[in-house]
Amino acid sequence: MKDLTNGSIVRHILAMTPPIMAGMISIMICQLVDLYFVSGLGDAAVAGVAAAGNAGFLVNALMQVLGVGTVALIAHAVGRKDRPDANLIFNQAVALSALFGLLTLVAGSALSRLYMRSIAADQATIEAGTIYLLWFMPALALEFVMQVIASALRATGIVRPAMLVRVLAVIINIALAPVLISGWGTGYALGVAGAGLASSIAVAIGGLMLLAYFRKVERYVAFNPAQWWPQPRHLKRILNVGLPAGGEFAMMFIFMAVVYYVISDFGAAAQAGFGIGQRMLGLIQMPALAVALAAGPIAGQNVGAANGARVRETFVKSALITTVVMVGFMILAQVKPELLLAGFSNDQETMAIAYLFLRIISLNMVAQGLIFTCSSMFQGLGNTKPVLLSSVTRVFTYSLPAIWLSTRPGFRIEHVWYLSIAATTLQAALSLWLLRREFRKRLVVVRHEEASDQAAPEPVASPARAPA
Repeated sequence: MKDLTNGSIVRHILAMTPPIMAGMISIMICQLVDLYFVSGLGDAAVAGVAAAGNAGFLVNALMQVLGVGTVALIAHAVGRKDRPDANLIFNQAVALSALFGLLTLVAGSALSRLYMRSIAADQATIEAGTIYLLWFMPALALEFVMQVIASALRATGIVRPAMLVRVLAVIINIALAPVLISGWGTGYALGVAGAGLASSIAVAIGGLMLLAYFRKVERYVAFNPAQWWPQPRHLKRILNVGLPAGGEFAMMFIFMAVVYYVISDFGAAAQAGFGIGQRMLGLIQMPALAVALAAGPIAGQNVGAANGARVRETFVKSALITTVVMVGFMILAQVKPELLLAGFSNDQETMAIAYLFLRIISLNMVAQGLIFTCSSMFQGLGNTKPVLLSSVTRVFTYSLPAIWLSTRPGFRIEHVWYLSIAATTLQAALSLWLLRREFRKRLVVVRHEEASDQAAPEPVASPARAPA
């Protein structure tokens, strides 16, 4: 366990960011590897895998429920030096992870084709996306337990083991993808099914490695089967923090589904180009997101320790770092997008759309970095309802105008990207205002408590116990 209530905040952020970033980038690379090797199968396969990958946002919503609730509550318990509560929260989250994993498998098997029919441009894309999803669902189901273990470690200030496991899983996926997708060395190509299977095998191996590390090394929280039976009061604590954050990812799913819907009339090449550009955008945003995620446990432990000044300082320092990072990548996307997108498709129309998307949408990267930072701070504060409110605002201010514009004469695909910039900027402004309001409500109380503690006189011995 690492105490984040003392020492340099910037040093804590910079120490935790690289492992977090490496773990997240490894996940994104897995998805990019799938797209890269599937690209040889044609635009329909690329569009199908990219659109199917959007379903991951919906599953990630459930993962966020577990991850955010676990990180926030365990971090608060660590700040209070309350180890029994930290263990209880961890084991209740483990029980929820098993339930959510089972629900993912069942829902994925039943609804994959229906989902693809709702957003795909043609029948070939529907088939490719459905097959990929069915083979990819085991990976998503296994991610739940990994999410809980990694979240418990992050709440206690430990991030390196989860990163190492993610990197190893990516290496396994990269090794398996060409073998299973294209039949390298075997002569038996599984196509898009191989992409999903490679990811599922890699995640399964990674999960076993993380579990082995956790059971051998972690001492602050531990598995306790006696605490796996659902306890409504503590499940409610996890869900009260986690559900609004999960709702944020559900809003992202709706947002992406609307994009696929409004550009479907432009054909499979447009959906493929958007899918490639969106995956690369997610990759270059990872460093800023990692900084924001590092700030969450720092804020959480200091909330538990009733140190309001360090909570505010954590926000300021992390916001400045994310802004600098996002400005750097925005300049790169504006000047040399071909460096980021080279090699993903030989189709000129697909790549032209990917270049256009990245150049336009990268203009909102600073706003997106502030959204990441505010979201992580709300998680550290233990109140994620404002995060959901800002996400809902973005979805409505984007979706309704986008659907309306798509029915108007002269509608062009770049209108979709410009509208996204406006909606994201509005969300960033709203997030900052909501966080300022939350600081005033939560941290004023902390300052009052600190002032009372400082003003309290030293205890005076009673006459009966005074020395003779």
